[in-house]
Amino acid sequence: MTIRTLTRRAALAAVAVTGALVLAACGGDNDSADGGHTGHGPSAAASASATPGASAAAHNDQDVSFAQGMIPHHRQALEMARLADGRASSAQVKDLASRIEKAQDPEIRTMTGWLTSWGEQAPMAGMDHSGHSGMSGMSGMMSEADMADLEKATGKDFDTRFLSMMVDHHEGAVEMATTEKERGQYGPAKTMADAIVTAQNAEIKEMRQLLGTH
Repeated sequence: MTIRTLTRRAALAAVAVTGALVLAACGGDNDSADGGHTGHGPSAAASASATPGASAAAHNDQDVSFAQGMIPHHRQALEMARLADGRASSAQVKDLASRIEKAQDPEIRTMTGWLTSWGEQAPMAGMDHSGHSGMSGMSGMMSEADMADLEKATGKDFDTRFLSMMVDHHEGAVEMATTEKERGQYGPAKTMADAIVTAQNAEIKEMRQLLGTH
């Protein structure tokens, strides 16, 4: 009796497995036929995104490095730009600072979104000085001492310090963006990098002209 019972249970299990496989196959066919309206759409999309050629493979390590480096780089530029209000004596410097803030703040949000979608860590706020771990080798970053000196400055002294520091800062960003253009894979990141090179080179030229008047 025991052997017979075990045999019967084994047979029933085999039938259940076979039925499940048939149902799964039918479900897959239905997804293909009707565009995925059988309730399996999200799973299919998740599988597709994990396959080569999908969104997970649309970027490379350079794209990740670009976003992870440019976010704190931009944050420091914003910190510098915000100091201009109440300290700068030149209306041109104040206007430039405002334009830098308006351009770079949205780019930070965009790059943070990329990193999140890639499952990568976005840099934490506050990691925007070269004194922080990993920031010292980043081109154009100001030190804690540089930022402290800029914060203490006012009037024409602030204008000169701000312009000189921002020229260096922009040159670093252009260098980083140029590397992304040459080695990156993700289309939107390469497009942003191209825009950064164009805009910040123009601002470097503008700031050098302003330095000649101070």
